[in-house]
Amino acid sequence: QVPFVESGGGLVQPGGSLRLSCVASGSIFSTYVMGWYRQAPGKQRELVATTTSSDFTNVAHSVKGRFTISRDNAKNTVYLQMNSLKPEDTAVYYCNARSGLTTYWGQGTQVTVSS
Repeated sequence: QVPFVESGGGLVQPGGSLRLSCVASGSIFSTYVMGWYRQAPGKQRELVATTTSSDFTNVAHSVKGRFTISRDNAKNTVYLQMNSLKPEDTAVYYCNARSGLTTYWGQGTQVTVSS
């Protein structure tokens, strides 16, 4: 059973914004590195951004300056704020939790950027 729930995907026009949410169980959220990955049709899954329990963040170069990852410890939730969206951001976005050799993946949420 996947220990978290993703939401927030949808259809947006180029230049628009979306915010993805991933609610995790307390034990996962407090000890795992939480992150977002994406996979576009015909492409490999790629890292978008990660955040640690100590708030260290890492953001992929392709989205730096447009996407922001953040976490709300009281709600066990990690967010991905996506601004200035481009058609090439279209993909299924997956929440990820990682600790050592243990990795969990969410079911994915579709983001489509199109006019």
